[in-house]
Amino acid sequence: MQKKRVKMIFPVPMSEATRPLVESQLPPGIQRPDIEVAFVGAGSTITLADSYYDMALMELSVIQAGLQAEAEGFDAVCINTVSDSGLAALRSRLSIPVLSPGQSAFHLAAMMGHKFSILTMWERWLPLYRKGLKEYGLESRLASIRSIEVRPDTEALLAGKEDVVFARLEAAARLAIEEDGADVIVLGSTTMHQSHAWLAERLPVPVLNPGVVAYKLCELFLDLGLCHSKKAYPSPESLKDGAFLAGP
Repeated sequence: MQKKRVKMIFPVPMSEATRPLVESQLPPGIQRPDIEVAFVGAGSTITLADSYYDMALMELSVIQAGLQAEAEGFDAVCINTVSDSGLAALRSRLSIPVLSPGQSAFHLAAMMGHKFSILTMWERWLPLYRKGLKEYGLESRLASIRSIEVRPDTEALLAGKEDVVFARLEAAARLAIEEDGADVIVLGSTTMHQSHAWLAERLPVPVLNPGVVAYKLCELFLDLGLCHSKKAYPSPESLKDGAFLAGP
């Protein structure tokens, strides 16, 4: 049986140092032998999603990488950012499943408890979450967004910061649980995945690692032969891929 192939699109370029850190989101025990996963860094510009300007650049980069994924014969696309950059556009353009961490983790959190909190690195990412929650109709299920105000590092992710960052994340999560009423915690970025096991062992509620959740939903869609609704995401009347393939 031929393997299914999933393209994981990280929203910024990856260096040789960054690649193993990003790919470690999906250790061997998470992946299945019948599904091949390929990570790709999108675009040519490093952004931190610290503004609406950066969000637009990420959107273009992810769309470009998604168009290439279907052309290369991949069976599904998994966007590897909780901003869900390019999700709606790629669902409109592509005929293969397109999944993303924000939508996937927020809906799963709503299934697992009454209220969930998003645990994030810094306040500048709040517009990303608010936009997604509003679009997905989940604002009423949000207990809070708690930030530890540590500037993210797209090269080292959390490596080297474990002693400080993990403790701050735990403290913020406990406030979300004890003061805000959260009964599920969602990590606010796929770049925070290194903290997941540490937090999951110490907190009294489930902790969701959004990149893994989105990938596992890709597996589910492929297993069941599912894809997004083309009534919800209609295809364009004419293709203008050149506008995206030129890159941001």
